[in-house]
Amino acid sequence: MENDPNKTGNPTKQEFAVGNFCPEDAEGIVRLFRSVYGENYPIRLFYDPAAIIAANQDGRYFSLVARSLSGQVIGVNHLFPSAPNPAVYETGVGLVLKEYRNLGVNGRVLRFLYEEFVPQKPHIEEVFGEAVCNHIFQQKVVTAHKFVETALEVALMPAEAYSKEKSATGRVATLDVFRCYHPKPHRIYLPAAYEGPLRWIYAQLDDTRQIDVSIKNVPNALNSKGNLTVFEFAQVGRMAVYEIGNDFNAYFSDLEAQALAQNAVVLQAWVNLATPWVGKAVDILQDRGYFFGGALPRWFDGDGFLMQKLLCPPDFDSIQLVSDFAKQLLSVVKEDWQRSNL
Repeated sequence: MENDPNKTGNPTKQEFAVGNFCPEDAEGIVRLFRSVYGENYPIRLFYDPAAIIAANQDGRYFSLVARSLSGQVIGVNHLFPSAPNPAVYETGVGLVLKEYRNLGVNGRVLRFLYEEFVPQKPHIEEVFGEAVCNHIFQQKVVTAHKFVETALEVALMPAEAYSKEKSATGRVATLDVFRCYHPKPHRIYLPAAYEGPLRWIYAQLDDTRQIDVSIKNVPNALNSKGNLTVFEFAQVGRMAVYEIGNDFNAYFSDLEAQALAQNAVVLQAWVNLATPWVGKAVDILQDRGYFFGGALPRWFDGDGFLMQKLLCPPDFDSIQLVSDFAKQLLSVVKEDWQRSNL
């Protein structure tokens, strides 16, 4: 556990401790979520102390907690598996009590998470985050911890998720950032349509790939395999296709129809860049109105490629970015969105 020293005087807000979750933190995490989001946070687990304890026990969530010296939970961030590859973990669901903001609480929690907690978990090989773009605070923190910006998800989160704090007027984009803890060199195939921007992204990574261009045709006897996840509150449908078969167009059409039937207005396609014929699937997705999102390292064990389609208006002007690289990535995404709407 990490502590801030204070050699004189009474305890102050600047004094707090950061460490692993303890069962007695669960009630405080619930109070923290209510103080920041009211009753509007879409993951209902965070309003149930017993569910938070169970999730930490079985590994669905790791809660990393900041506590005042009196033991009050003043901040939390989480690590959890959310990608098709179980060795890839997402960092997120982080918040700080309003009275303790601008004191470095979130930065301390994330430093503990990235530099102490994850290195002690050898089964976690890659960590990623979705840094919201209605402000720049998350982006500044993750880039300080060796994360690489690889993708931009347009209009991912609804404004209602930020209604209590009134920090967004429309749907919020996220910047996807990845950090490799255990490299696994492998071969990937870049769709010819996006070879240039993808090579540009891959040049930023500190782990290596053998990169070829996808030129092969799909084997006739191969069937597509994947799954659909719909997040009802966010109205987001994510279609992961980890095996691309000759039936891809019909298979994906069925997934998309299911997402639309569940009122999704943001559609995301994940395809496997370890597939030599991934370019054929990307051509089909372009024809279906999908546009560039970016690279997803180790997503399927091999890398993934994100394409996206919007049934709601994007608000590119409201996207706040810090780095020149991220700003250029936004230009690539916006230009391809314009192509998809011609």
